[in-house]
Amino acid sequence: MIIITGATGFIGSNIAADLNARGRTDLLLVDDLGTQGKWKNIARRRFLDLVDYRNFDALLDRLPNKADAVFHMGANSSTTSTDGDEILHVNLHASMFWWNWCTRTATPFIYASSAATYGDGYQGFNDAQTLQALEELSPLNLYGWSKHQFDKWAVERAAEGNQPPQWAGMKFFNVYGPNEYHKGDMRSLVAKNTELIAQDKAIGLFRSHKEGYADGAQLRDFVYVKDCTAVMLWLMDNPSVSGLFNLGTGKARSFVNLMNTIGEALKKPVNIEFVDMPESIRPNYQYFTQANMDKLQAAGFPGPTYSLEHGVNDYVTSYLAESVQYR
Repeated sequence: MIIITGATGFIGSNIAADLNARGRTDLLLVDDLGTQGKWKNIARRRFLDLVDYRNFDALLDRLPNKADAVFHMGANSSTTSTDGDEILHVNLHASMFWWNWCTRTATPFIYASSAATYGDGYQGFNDAQTLQALEELSPLNLYGWSKHQFDKWAVERAAEGNQPPQWAGMKFFNVYGPNEYHKGDMRSLVAKNTELIAQDKAIGLFRSHKEGYADGAQLRDFVYVKDCTAVMLWLMDNPSVSGLFNLGTGKARSFVNLMNTIGEALKKPVNIEFVDMPESIRPNYQYFTQANMDKLQAAGFPGPTYSLEHGVNDYVTSYLAESVQYR
């Protein structure tokens, strides 16, 4: 059995799709269906059971004595959330539960961390996992704080020898791809703007308020979800690999670049209008993120398959421009 938490969400449902493609249907999915149509993310999936993570007794009844792997993707991923109690319970305490369960049952544990742990990026984007290096990072929001706290907690447990046989925390950068449609304002800019470009409507990008960056030239490491799931299944296949790892492309691209890439996939011109960035977010706005991928590649992963052009084209033409958008 393989357990996936956050299984009806964005990355979790893509993991389930890849595992089904491998012939694995012995999946225990842990999540809720919510009210935003998340059921569509798993409508085509085969699995053993779906358990609401909030029904803890039912979850405990269904847990086996050991699993082949736990993919812990479940979290409140809103970077604007201010509900500290929910973040503490859903992001931090749930992660501790799964770590301890995997340690007790000798089950490999692969979990979602985040590039939000890097804060403003002043300290760089190197996925070092010494406590000294981690203590130098200052996340900018509650979500990033919760992921950072668990990373530190995990590294401390591992240093004590109190860890699963394999553990890996994935510091996801800007992920885009199918099955993100329920995320509302947290959807990628590809999902938000493809329809506008297809309809020849103007799209808005923030003006720059920082010297050295032109309007729309703010840079992000955009990574396709299919590369993310490929890394995590590779980790499952390579149980000797453990640690904190960046998961991006290693190549930052501008927002203008991204919009033009969508236009190329649609064979449509792109009309960009620059708007002022709200003053409320200017102090914490990141102008540059880029994953250092050396550590994952040194562990043996050959590198991402999808360039920005390849990934956006696949997403737009195979999903966003089709009547059936889900994997």
